[in-house]
Amino acid sequence: MTITLIRPTADLFDSWAEAVAEFGSAHIDGSGLQAPVTPDRATLDALVAKAEELADTSTEPADGLVHNDLYWIVDGGEVVGFLSFRHRLNEWLSEVGGHIGYAVRASRRRQGYASAALRLGLDRAREIGLDRVMLSCDDDNVGSYRTIEGAGGVLQDVRDQSERGHPLLRRYWIAL
Repeated sequence: MTITLIRPTADLFDSWAEAVAEFGSAHIDGSGLQAPVTPDRATLDALVAKAEELADTSTEPADGLVHNDLYWIVDGGEVVGFLSFRHRLNEWLSEVGGHIGYAVRASRRRQGYASAALRLGLDRAREIGLDRVMLSCDDDNVGSYRTIEGAGGVLQDVRDQSERGHPLLRRYWIAL
């Protein structure tokens, strides 16, 4: 297993389309996509442009957005998941999203991909000079909170976020 984080690219269209299709109509954390998603060339082209725009720190992002590195979690040329690294928190992200969001396709879960990708995301946070990062996950997502805790996450609280589209949400901080 050789895990890398790469920016969205048309070079891996088929693997990306398979990964997106595997999620079905569900929201895909860390992907930069809004559900439901049609995994076609037009969607990928728009995602590549969006990823370039959000990562460009020479310009200010649109209102309500922050600079954001969108990555695909790749193993040997296969897109196995997605990771989003947000450079700072706005009001929404400080309540719900955090600095890092990720998702691994169902057929690749419980194989260490989320842990490896999170380590790489934490490396990126160190690169830009953050001292700590916030992550969140649904309270019933045992795999995700174990991944966060395994990376040094300290639980801040568990909140009812139903008015924001989430049930109980666990919020963690990881010191870098």
